Amino acid sequence: MPFSHHSHSGQFCPGHAKNSLEEIIQTAIARNMQLFCLSEHMLRLKEDFYPDEVPHVFLRHQESQWEADYIQIETSTEEGLRENEAMYFLEALRLRKKYAGQIKIVIGLEIDWIRPSSFDLIQRSLTIFPFEFFVGSVHHVHTIPIDYDSPMYIQARDAAGGTDERLFEDYFDIQYEMLTQLKPPVVGHFDLIRLKSDDPNRCLKSLPGVWERIQRNLGFVAGYGGMIELNSAALRKGLSEPYPKAEICEEFLTLNGRFCLSDDSHGVDQVASNYHLVLNFVEFIGISTLHYLDLSTDSDVSEVLDDRFPRTQTRSISLSEVKQLPFWLTKE
Repeated sequence: MPFSHHSHSGQFCPGHAKNSLEEIIQTAIARNMQLFCLSEHMLRLKEDFYPDEVPHVFLRHQESQWEADYIQIETSTEEGLRENEAMYFLEALRLRKKYAGQIKIVIGLEIDWIRPSSFDLIQRSLTIFPFEFFVGSVHHVHTIPIDYDSPMYIQARDAAGGTDERLFEDYFDIQYEMLTQLKPPVVGHFDLIRLKSDDPNRCLKSLPGVWERIQRNLGFVAGYGGMIELNSAALRKGLSEPYPKAEICEEFLTLNGRFCLSDDSHGVDQVASNYHLVLNFVEFIGISTLHYLDLSTDSDVSEVLDDRFPRTQTRSISLSEVKQLPFWLTKE
C-alpha cells in the first residue's frame, strides 16, 4: 500500500496541480512510502488543457542549480511542449539520484487519449525520452473533459445523446480504443466517467450496454497483463468507493487481473490520501495480492513489464505483508 503509480505536481501541471515535484517526493518520504511513480501529463496542445491549467513551467536551470521561477513556454506548438517534457524528465532524474536510498522513483507519463490523432503524440512522447512506464487514461469524450466540472460533463453528455448511460457507453468505447492501441502498463481511474454523473455510486450492472463494455475492457486488460489502479482520488472527491468501484474490481478478480495502488495526487496534501480507507476496501473486495512497479538490476529475474520498458519490472506483494509495512504508522 505505500506505493503510488500516478501523481502530478504544480511544477509541471501548473494551475491544475500545486507544489514542486521535489516537495511531492519529500512528502512521500515523510509518509513512509516505498515507491512513488511520477506521471506528469504527456504533452497536449493548448486547446486540450483543462481551464485552470496555465501555459508555463516552473523550472529554470542556472549554474548547476535548479531554481523555482516561472518561464514562458509556447504551448501552441509541439516543439514548446517537448521542451517541457524534457525539463520534467531531467528534473525527475535529478530527484531520483538525490533521494536514492530513501524512496524508489519510477519515471513515466500519464497519457491522454482524446482523439485518434492522440496516438502519434503519445508515441513520440514515449520514444523521444526514455520513460519507464505510462498511465493510460481517458479524460475526454467527444473531445470534451468529463471530470473537470458539471457544465463540461453535461456538454459531453449532450454530445453523446443526452443520457448518462449513452455517455458511459461512449466513454468505455473510447477507453477500449485507447487500450487496444496502446496496452498501457497501468490503466488510470478506470471508471472516471462516474465522477460528475447524476448518480456516481449507481450499480453499473443495471446498465446492460455499459456493463458489457466494462467486461470487454477488463478482459482485454487482463489478457495483456496490464494493471488497473485502485485510485484513492475518488474518495477525496466525494465518491463512496475508489476507482474502480467494487463490482468492477470483483469482475477483474475473476479474470485474475492485477491491481496496483495510486493516490493520483495533485499536491502534497493529497499524497497517500485516504489509503487507510482503500485498505478497508481492498479487504472487503477480497483482493489478496497487490502489484507494483520497480526497476531491474543486473541480477533481477522478475517479470519484465513490457518490451517498450526493458528495465521496468512488475512485482507482487501479499496484502498481509503490506499491512506490516511502516507506512501504516504514519497519520494522513
